[in-house]
Amino acid sequence: MEHLTELRNRILVCIGAVGFAAIVGFILYPQIMSWLSGPLHDATKNLSQCKIARCDKLITTDYLSPFLVRLKIATYFGILASSPIVLWNVWRFITPGLTSKERKYAVPFVASSVALFGAGTVVAWFTLSKALQFLIAIGGDKIDVKSTANSYITLVGLMFLGFGISFQFPILLVFLLLVGAVTTATLRKYRRHSIVGIVIFAAVITPSQDPYSLFLMAIPMWIFFEISIVIGRVLKR
Repeated sequence: MEHLTELRNRILVCIGAVGFAAIVGFILYPQIMSWLSGPLHDATKNLSQCKIARCDKLITTDYLSPFLVRLKIATYFGILASSPIVLWNVWRFITPGLTSKERKYAVPFVASSVALFGAGTVVAWFTLSKALQFLIAIGGDKIDVKSTANSYITLVGLMFLGFGISFQFPILLVFLLLVGAVTTATLRKYRRHSIVGIVIFAAVITPSQDPYSLFLMAIPMWIFFEISIVIGRVLKR
């Protein structure tokens, strides 16, 4: 019962943190929306078909959409801003059940996972404008491209999530090396197959399906693959 009570209390703290951060995000919506629209503006300012038609102008199709978009952005902001508090409470809850050896490995794994996810979102942010430019230009001058605010925010969120997940690749490989599921010799032997698999994975998981995003996701994953082999050799020593 004591354990369940602690779980309940930590869940309530996490919900409260997310809720408070979401309220802050709701208030800061104009600034957040302006920042999120930056890649769209950069992607359309030099396109010929956007000289007359405002490709960078997001639209809505009903009166309820603006409120739902603001609510979605506030929710995303709440989850992101409160993530340190949530992760801390998760860590404090599971720590008593871990051995000293498990804690030794858990700290670098969790820290690396958070850092790599953040790095993935940064890469996604700088990829977004090129991806949007490709998607708008590929149809030619005869297509007037407009996007709803809701679909644009969803695309940005999926780009962040897709790149963040793909950047967890080295964490998975190092874990498999530690538990003995794979060896560095196996990774070296199937290097070519792995590269093909990485490209296919990037092509499937990339939300925008454009070549810029594909290669900017696949290339870091290949680099992570090589780094994981080096880490595996070091761990064997």
